Amino acid sequence: MNVNQHTPMAPPYGQPQPSYGQPGYGQPTYAPLDSGYPAPYTPHNGPASAYHPGIPPQGYSSFTSFPSKAMAANPISDPSSPLDLGPARGPPTSGPTPVQAASQYNQHSSGDMQNGPPPATQAPPRPPASLQYNPGGVNMSAQQPSFPQHYGPPPTMHQVTNQMTGMHISSGPPTPAGPGYAPPPSSQPPTSHYSAPPQPSYSQSHPPASSAPSQLPPSSAPAGSQQYYPSSAPPSQQPISSLPPTSQQRFVSPGQPQHTFPPSSTSYAGPAPPPTQPASTPVTQTQPPFLPHQPPFSSAPGGQPPAFTTGPPPPAQGSFPPQAPPPSSQPGSFPPPSSVSSGQYPSSMPPPQQPPQSQPPTYHPGPPPPQAQMPPTSIGQSNHQPPGPQGPPSPTGPLQQPPLQQGMQTGYPPQHNGAFGQPRSPQPGYGGPYQGQPNYGAPAPTPQAQKRLDPDAIPSPQASDMPPVQKSRHRIDPDAIPSPIQVIEDDKAKTTEPFTTGVRGQAPPLVTTNFQVKDQGNASPRFVRCTAYNMPCTADMAKQSQVPLAAVIKPLAILPPDETPPYLVDHGEGGPIRCNRCKAYMCPYMQFIEGGRRFQCSFCSCVTEVPPHYFQHLDHTGRRVDCYDRPELSLGSYEFLATVDYCKNNKIPQPPAYIFLIDVSYNAVKSGLVSIICQELKSLLDHLPRENPEMDSVIRVGFVTYNKVLHFYNVKSSLAQPQMLVVSDVSDMFVPLLDGFLVNVNESRQVIESLLDQIPEMFADTRETETVFGPVIQAGLEALKAADCAGKLFVFHTSLPIAEAPGKLKNREDKKLIGTDKEKSLFQPQAGFYNNLAKECVTQGCCVDLFLFPNQYVDVATLGVVPVSTGGSIYKYTYFQAESDQERFLNDLRRDVQKPVGFDAVMRVRTSTGIRATDFFGSFFMNNTTDVELAGLDCDKAITVEFKHDDKLSEETGALMQCAVLYTSCSGQRRLRIHNMAVNCCSQLADLYRNCETDTIINFLSKYAFRGVLNNPTKAVRDTLVNQCAQILACYRKNCASPSSAGQLILPECMKLLPVYLNCVLKSDVLLPGADVSLDDRAYLRQLISCMDVAETHVFFYPRLLPLVKLESGALPVAVRDSEERLSKGGVYLLETGLHLFLWVGASVQQELLLNIFGTPSFGQIDSSMTSLPVLENPISQRLREIIDSFRAQRSRYMKLILVKQEDRAELMFKHFLVEDKSASGGASYVDFLCHMHKEIRQLLS
Repeated sequence: MNVNQHTPMAPPYGQPQPSYGQPGYGQPTYAPLDSGYPAPYTPHNGPASAYHPGIPPQGYSSFTSFPSKAMAANPISDPSSPLDLGPARGPPTSGPTPVQAASQYNQHSSGDMQNGPPPATQAPPRPPASLQYNPGGVNMSAQQPSFPQHYGPPPTMHQVTNQMTGMHISSGPPTPAGPGYAPPPSSQPPTSHYSAPPQPSYSQSHPPASSAPSQLPPSSAPAGSQQYYPSSAPPSQQPISSLPPTSQQRFVSPGQPQHTFPPSSTSYAGPAPPPTQPASTPVTQTQPPFLPHQPPFSSAPGGQPPAFTTGPPPPAQGSFPPQAPPPSSQPGSFPPPSSVSSGQYPSSMPPPQQPPQSQPPTYHPGPPPPQAQMPPTSIGQSNHQPPGPQGPPSPTGPLQQPPLQQGMQTGYPPQHNGAFGQPRSPQPGYGGPYQGQPNYGAPAPTPQAQKRLDPDAIPSPQASDMPPVQKSRHRIDPDAIPSPIQVIEDDKAKTTEPFTTGVRGQAPPLVTTNFQVKDQGNASPRFVRCTAYNMPCTADMAKQSQVPLAAVIKPLAILPPDETPPYLVDHGEGGPIRCNRCKAYMCPYMQFIEGGRRFQCSFCSCVTEVPPHYFQHLDHTGRRVDCYDRPELSLGSYEFLATVDYCKNNKIPQPPAYIFLIDVSYNAVKSGLVSIICQELKSLLDHLPRENPEMDSVIRVGFVTYNKVLHFYNVKSSLAQPQMLVVSDVSDMFVPLLDGFLVNVNESRQVIESLLDQIPEMFADTRETETVFGPVIQAGLEALKAADCAGKLFVFHTSLPIAEAPGKLKNREDKKLIGTDKEKSLFQPQAGFYNNLAKECVTQGCCVDLFLFPNQYVDVATLGVVPVSTGGSIYKYTYFQAESDQERFLNDLRRDVQKPVGFDAVMRVRTSTGIRATDFFGSFFMNNTTDVELAGLDCDKAITVEFKHDDKLSEETGALMQCAVLYTSCSGQRRLRIHNMAVNCCSQLADLYRNCETDTIINFLSKYAFRGVLNNPTKAVRDTLVNQCAQILACYRKNCASPSSAGQLILPECMKLLPVYLNCVLKSDVLLPGADVSLDDRAYLRQLISCMDVAETHVFFYPRLLPLVKLESGALPVAVRDSEERLSKGGVYLLETGLHLFLWVGASVQQELLLNIFGTPSFGQIDSSMTSLPVLENPISQRLREIIDSFRAQRSRYMKLILVKQEDRAELMFKHFLVEDKSASGGASYVDFLCHMHKEIRQLLS
């Protein structure tokens, strides 16, 4: 398995996804942003032979074999993709254009190509990557989506003017970059087919357009500029793909063959060609289904804000009517995209005639007719296609581009006014965002008001052609840009079967989807997730793409009840079977030879003798006869019982110990904390971790209290009362007793309970305010050394340790340093003392969990060094108040004490030849470059591993990764947990981009950035993130997407959410703090995120916002996007961040709902200080409390409920988590950032 699983997600399976490559879907043409690229280009990763941005690859068949989630985009609608959809079509004729079957523009249906997790709606399973798309004829006969294609004559007027001027988002398939771009064999890129009905096939047989990236309309602002488009972004799915695929076709002047573009990229294109030219109407595809996902955007050139034109917004968005898009001339709100694309041609030229939308497209099994084919995905793209031969494109040949218009450059044709088609005056409903949408973000770069595109700069479709909703918009509609919610819901809808891990390089469902895993040889995604499931074959290709190659590994993750935990294998005294050279453990990838007497290692190719006791005959396929009886030969994850050779000092380990160290200074006693802890421990000690629920835990416990001095307690079972021993010389810490300090809970229960009753009384009148901290950890460490065992320290601490002692700290909080080059020093520990102490703790297997209760600065950056280095956790309760914070603290403490944990752990990641693990992120300590040492490793901790090439990889063998964790279980047993993962390798960039997982990429980038603030100014760290993201997307645009206008923003299907999620990271408190965020909060979050898994970082950066509607139905309501625009005064919303739960109550909520939830009919009578809901006997109250409990059960930390009434003071904190809006600290809105990202990409491409 390839270690570098971070390759972008390939189609979930190595093979083309079923709905991607197939004819008929072949190319859903819409180019919804969200959807993905048109299949053919969509995630196609393979390197194009020559990347010519402007030139379509020759001989690239749009649908050829790119299997990919991205396929979801309907190629057809993606005019921007330059891919050929089919055989070249001649100039448009009056006959209908052959269209791919109308694919519904359900965002995903056709191609399920979306990047990242497939959209929930996409029901079709992803075809295996290997499937190949038939290039030649798309099967036109396949049923087409019903959405209208915008193939028919495009409404000229509508040129996609309203597509952002200049800015197109297209998800169409990636077009071949250049002539060298050959379609991958048989695997089609996933198109972003949305569930929309299959797209009409253009008679082209190109790879599915979906592979093209979703394209946003080009932003009018110069790429370099940072302006963002003001309007809000539409939901992602809508973004580009919403255009009907056909509509995205370009218009070609009559007689000019239209170029077919693969739908692959989602592209937002400029205005459609003038009505006079028939827009290529999408054939009968009905647009609405896909519409929602793919509005194309086009921005006016010149930096006006791009308008995203999209097909009708997804119905859910409401901006557009959900109905089918208008006639082909413009599906939904776009002018037919194709016509837009054809923008290359002057609008005066009529686009080739296409059948009206209403007609079903004709499908020609053979090459498409000469009519210009638009790549489904991007409208604008067509317009930017490099000039192609004048004749119709040949179906499989390189995409034909429409003939160049005069003056057009090859490569991306210039856009008129940033729109396609001739420049025209803005059409009334065309240019702007959906009506009713508030403008998002900053003004576009255009001179015009930020929120509007310059209407004059954007050619607009005729008003009559636009759906009413569209009329008179000139802003980027938030519903026209990729929507995280749409992608999440599409993925849920698509995931109906259990996920089986037997197919190499198959991307799993998203972390937001509930699915069952069946282990068939690769580790479950609950244990290992990769950034890319198609790794580049060479280091040069990896460097060119800039896609991080990493895996997020959660070795001891808890599996759901319906999945089997890893089996424990005991090979006896000989221990596990391993490779002689690289020491890899026996796994399903090992090849048995010579009748089973030897095996060849798949990591290093060394041949090793099989021990006699392990010998077994081979069957006719060369596999061992007992392969399915042995977990290590058939499963991706399992455990070996380790022998004494794997133990420290070759001695079987003692059972671990838990030591509780309680701060009894004035602050801790006064707040009630000490009595709360002592009361809870009486019952909690009965729930220490154990292997067998029937048996008592073998973990021993000990107790220490401290302020400026330390108090040890002898709780030996033979004593009538506990004894206290005080150590006042904290500069030379030692443990004053051995016998009686660490005891068995059941044997000493009475003495322990007596102690816990007495501690609060003993210190009730204390006046000591100073504390020590370093000696406290030293005391626990010395106790574990004396007992010769590993264990965990639970430290409950309240204040900065200023008393004279080792590890004494000073208050260094200096707000003046924030934003300066010296800010990084605030994240670094004050003293080297704690680094040295951490190293000693790791050596002993002493893990530290720190519970902080500060009322002022405590220097979390320094106090957290030991917990973070030992694999421990930090919990922080600022301004702790017993009545409001007790529930959260006690739930965290219970879970922390009870959860499964391994001690004295060492993790090593082995990889097959060609790549190696080079960097690690998480809570651990490293003494060398290969071994990750963890004094403690619990079920919540994840380690992110980055891989780099040290040689070439081969597509045949793929890349392999084996993570082995040696640890001591809570029962004192030494074990090895093994996780194996194999990923595909690719020589084409499009394949890389087809099989990435955006959530995992964001997990890696956030950890990389948060570690970066230790040594770099935060602005430099933010700039690095933006630059890397721009390089990832620019490489895709240059090498994988159809040639199109620079005004279009084209995003890979599986990465269409990369900009929105990256913006959330950039706006986080660590990188861009608000005035009210303390240094301690930032250091706490930085350390917390370093060990989060993918599901936790996802909800942390993009919180879940649920409208509480129809709760009686029992189903969980569908979330809405994180924007204030989505809140209704008459609604109640639940927002989950993974650390907080907010219940937002609108000022106009109906009395009945208030009575059901709060027991009061009046908004004014709701107590905003409540932290738990009243228990009322009605279905709504019961269901809401069930939802809150289920959310809490999914997270590793207890989320306190915070009630927020509209217009209340607490609303500022709530709005901080509405991450698609501008932040109070200066963070950009999603729409603005997307425009800025587009400028950065254009700068890189120019």
